[in-house]
Amino acid sequence: MEFKKYTLSVVDIVFETTDCITLKFKQPSLRKIGYKAGQYLTIMLHINGRKYIRPYSLSSEPKFDTTLDISVKRIPGGIVSNYINDHIKIGDVIEVLEPMGNFILDPDTKKNNIYLWGVGSGITPLFSILKEILISYPNIIVHLIYGNKSINSQIFRAQLEEILRKYPTRLFLTYFYSQDQFVKENFFIKKGRITQEFIKDYFASSNNVIGDSLHYICGPSKLKEIIRNTLLDLNIHESSIYVEEFELLINPEDLELVENSDVTINFAGQLYQIFVPKGKSILDAALDYKIDLPYSCQTGNCSSCKSFIKDGRVKMIGLTKSRGDLNQNETLLCCSFPLTNKLTIEI
Repeated sequence: MEFKKYTLSVVDIVFETTDCITLKFKQPSLRKIGYKAGQYLTIMLHINGRKYIRPYSLSSEPKFDTTLDISVKRIPGGIVSNYINDHIKIGDVIEVLEPMGNFILDPDTKKNNIYLWGVGSGITPLFSILKEILISYPNIIVHLIYGNKSINSQIFRAQLEEILRKYPTRLFLTYFYSQDQFVKENFFIKKGRITQEFIKDYFASSNNVIGDSLHYICGPSKLKEIIRNTLLDLNIHESSIYVEEFELLINPEDLELVENSDVTINFAGQLYQIFVPKGKSILDAALDYKIDLPYSCQTGNCSSCKSFIKDGRVKMIGLTKSRGDLNQNETLLCCSFPLTNKLTIEI
């Protein structure tokens, strides 16, 4: 599947915290890039002779912001996130793919209360959605429950306070700080982490609100699981819960039948022979061989790396939602693992 590519210039850099920056890209002059709040932008960088492709959630909102913004937090050992924080500067030009993603607000929603649950850099798409709701849906109340290690590690703190002053009756903030021992607790500020007990207490006297709510969750996998399961326990329907997936979760048991495999890839008129060791996805192995395959989300949610299995068998592992749009023998290389010791793939 072909996606539109753009070349964007960095016009500003905001240092959100000591380990997170926001890159602001100038919109093209003639035809602005359309996107929806909550989507992500895929950037392409060449680092030490290898091409890296990474999706980053947009923290901007089309009606609120004139620039396209992505916020990037350092990941220990993360080649791309550290490169962006250390080396990208104003005036740099970066190639990107068109915005993608379905972690977006249903424009036809009849709900009057939307809850945004986030931890750390998980705030990024939620911040975009928050701005969209306040600007475009005057009847909806927004509740942001946001956890961080400390006040100093909180992304968008000043911006959120400014927005709160503008929308004091429609925006409700609850902050959690897990490692800040000096923070003073009150109704809006809590010590520790977002827990099942807090969520249940939070809704204890709000039965009417529960049935009239949508929930968007973004953060570490364990935290997402706790929030989602607790909301389900409170009889919130699964269709009212949206979870942003940005990592491939692999259960070791799913790899039991996976094999080492010699893989032939037919791509762009060329044949490539690679070895895929057990436990590594076909996409990751191909990238190790510096084969410039198309990909984006790396979580099985888009179709950038869709391929056709001509010979052999694979197993898709880590998908968080079923993909009924794939035809027979089609697979997504980012989450595909060989089940046969020989495999032929056509892209």
